[in-house]
Formats: sequence, C-alpha cells, structure tokens
Amino acid sequence: MNPSRPVSSALRAAQRLRCCNSVPLWRPSLPSSRQIRRYAAVSAADLQFGQPVHETHPHILKAGEITPGITAQEYWERRARLAEKLPDGGVAVLSAADLKYRSGAVFFPYRQESNFLYLTGWNEGDSVAVIQKTGKEFGDYLFHLFTPPKNPAAEQWSGARNGIQAATDIFNADKAGDINKIHQYLPDIVKSASRVYTDLEKPRQGEQENKLWQLMKSDKSWFPSIKIPLYPLMNSLRCIKSPAEVANMRRAGQISGRVITDAMRKQWTREKDLHAFLDYRFTTDGCDGPAYVPVVAGGQNGLCIHYVVNNNVMKDGEMVLVDAGGEYGTYITDISRTWPINGKFSAAQKDLYEAVLTVQRSSVSLCRENANLSLDDIHDQTANGLLEQLKSLGFDITSRDLDVLFPHHVGHYVGLDVHDVPGYGRRTPLKAGHCVTIEPGIYVPDTDRWPEHFRGMAVRIEDSVCVDTESPYIFSTEAVKEVVDIEALRD
Repeated sequence: MNPSRPVSSALRAAQRLRCCNSVPLWRPSLPSSRQIRRYAAVSAADLQFGQPVHETHPHILKAGEITPGITAQEYWERRARLAEKLPDGGVAVLSAADLKYRSGAVFFPYRQESNFLYLTGWNEGDSVAVIQKTGKEFGDYLFHLFTPPKNPAAEQWSGARNGIQAATDIFNADKAGDINKIHQYLPDIVKSASRVYTDLEKPRQGEQENKLWQLMKSDKSWFPSIKIPLYPLMNSLRCIKSPAEVANMRRAGQISGRVITDAMRKQWTREKDLHAFLDYRFTTDGCDGPAYVPVVAGGQNGLCIHYVVNNNVMKDGEMVLVDAGGEYGTYITDISRTWPINGKFSAAQKDLYEAVLTVQRSSVSLCRENANLSLDDIHDQTANGLLEQLKSLGFDITSRDLDVLFPHHVGHYVGLDVHDVPGYGRRTPLKAGHCVTIEPGIYVPDTDRWPEHFRGMAVRIEDSVCVDTESPYIFSTEAVKEVVDIEALRD
C-alpha cells in the first residue's frame, strides 16, 4: 500500500453520496488513476459527516489531518507498525466503543475505544476495524472498516454519519463495508488468518451487544477458540508518543495550566462553582473539554484521593486540592494543585506544602532516559524523600507508616487515556517519548496520631511530563506551584 496516496477528499466523497442512491456493499479502495465521473457540485457548507473533517471544520483540522494534530499519514504508519508486529498472515480485529447510557434513553457523549481511535481516527460506534498483514515489507497490510451506511432518516434524529464511502475516501480504508452485512465477509478473513489478535470481551450485564459479538454468538465455528490478546501489541505502540502526540498533550497542558492558575486568583466559597469554572474554561480556552471529572476538594475532603462529588462549601483558612485537566484531540493532561482558599498559606500549610513540592520537583527531574529509572524506581525515591521531609517537620514515622500518609503510587502513564496503556508495566525503564504523571501527596488524618497543626490537611502536586533523553519536558508549567507565585496571584 502506498502511504502517500491522496488522503482527505471530503468534497469528492460528499459528491458521490449526493448523486448515488445506494453505496456498494463492499467497496475496495480506488486506484490512483480514477475513472473520470460527473458529480453534482456540492459546497463545503453542505458536507455532512459524523465527525469533523478539514473541509467542514477548517478551524479544527488542518489539511491532511484526520483528528486534531494527527495526519492521515501518521494513522497509516500506526497501522503499518501494528502489521509489522503481527506474524505472517496475522489479523487484528477491533470493535468500536458502544454508546454508553446514563439512564434510560439518556446517553453520555460518545467516546471511541482508545486502540480503535489510535489506529483509525474513526469516531463512530457500531463499527469494526480489521488490520490484515499481507506481506513482509513495511506497509504490507489491508485495512478493512465495517460501518453503518448513510441513512437520512436515522441522521435526522441522531446526526450525520460518516458512511461507507467516507471510510475509504477520507479514512483510507482499503476495503469498507456495511456493518449489517459483516457476516458475509469477516468469517472468510478470520478463517484465512494464521493468528487472530483481539480484545473482544463478552458484554457486561445490561450492556448492548455490538455487531461483532452478535456475529460470534450466532456462529462460533469461524472464530478461533484461542484468541491472542491485542492490547500488549497496542501498548508497545502507544507507550512512546510521536511528536504530534506530544504537541497535543503540551497544548492541553498549557491551556489547562493557565485555567488552573486563573482559578487560584479567585476567592471560592463552593466546590461546585470552582468545578463549573474549570469545565467551562477548559472548553472555551481551546481544549475539547474536561478530560475527566475533576477533584475539587476543600479542607478535609482532600483526604479522599478521588473525591469528585464536589458539593461542599469551602472555608476560609483551609486549602483546596484540585485534580483537573483538559483534553485536546482526545489527548489529555492530568494536573493537581493545592492552594489556600484565602490566598495565603498559614505557617503549617506552607511547611507541609513545601515538603511535598520539594520532593515533587526532585521526582520530576528524574523523568529522563539517561537516569535509567522506571516509574516504580521513581516511586521508591519519592517515598524516601517524603519520609525524610515529614521527619524534619516532626512526624514520628517509619516507612510503614508512610503508607497511611502517601497511599498511592507516584505516577502513571498518560496519553489518550488518563491512565494510559493499561497493563504496561511500571517497572519498565523510562524512554524518551514515555509520558507520565508525577504526583506525590500527603494526606494527614484528623487523629491524635499525627502532629496537631497538620491534622486534616491534604496536599497533592502533580504535573504531566514527557520523558526526554537528558531532561523532562513538563506539559503543565503554566499551572503555578511555588508558594510565592501562588500568593502573588491575589496581590
């Protein structure tokens, strides 16, 4: 397959869709020398797809991009690198995420399954992607995409769909077909494969069965009983970020950091008001929206690591712990900051905060390839640093006691998901392109076991970081964290 063949031609795709009453059931990719046809003229304003394309959303996508910042060429290379890891004749089968329902007919905003998105850029459900290795050279693969066809009646209710034609013309599928007819084609592809890699799982109780699962359940004879998990191969691809991915994460971090710093300037009295401010500003300042439900924990609510109800009052004299970040092009940033609600640290608050900050800065500095450390190694050094800092503040503790005050790991991988590449080991030495969080925290229970002036305090400081060869590249520097900088915001 030629990676440099013409990619997004949304206008041409729309012209075909306008002048044809039906779409072929199974459409192979067209050769570069296409037969000349006559199409009705369609203006860019009339184009309708299920997700942004450059011709309809030039304010979001540059020419050649499939999703923000990620080009069709990069998506082709991702599939080629996966095919390179497959054995001769191997096949990878992926199912798109299903629409998730909150209650009854009320659904959540759609979020594509991350591996499916990483390989295709396709942001619709009810779809199946197949990567079929066809040779030994880089790029020897076929990309099959099964998806619902255009349907004006359905689209009147639920919005435009990409359709089968767009699967080839815009998303560069080599073969595209109707998901409702997948039973006529997928079994032959799978039967001819030397090995089948997939992460398809039985739907949980109450979840809707997707087309692939329905097909497997109706006739198990064609699908091998032994399936090889795909996620280890995907993790090996996704764990090292490309320059384009790093740029997306930096943009998310820059915007999010500025929003969090602006939040520190204001006097808040209710957690939900600060929550609403963050969500609104992430969106209006240039992110797609919030990457996850934020933690906005005033006072002792910060002792709960994942406090997200965000419905309490915030009291003068206490601190607020915020864990929040925006998403750009489906790449996220993860930031935690702690600051005094009234803008000025008390002596005890400053002492505990500075202790965590000192260790956090040291741990961030270790995020470089030439340190030859893993996340687990950095965690151990972080724990030792916190232990020494707490002892200097008068805490009578041993390393065992530290598990009470610092009950979580120092960090995790970050990327398309908040906890990215699940299953990818934290014992792996960090390499240039790994993206991680560094988030030490101290949470002091309100009991007489601990020094009185620190009881009930919670401090967490977190940055999203890209590992480089000799130094870390911090995505979230715009979120201030030095005591003098935080206090200066109210001056």
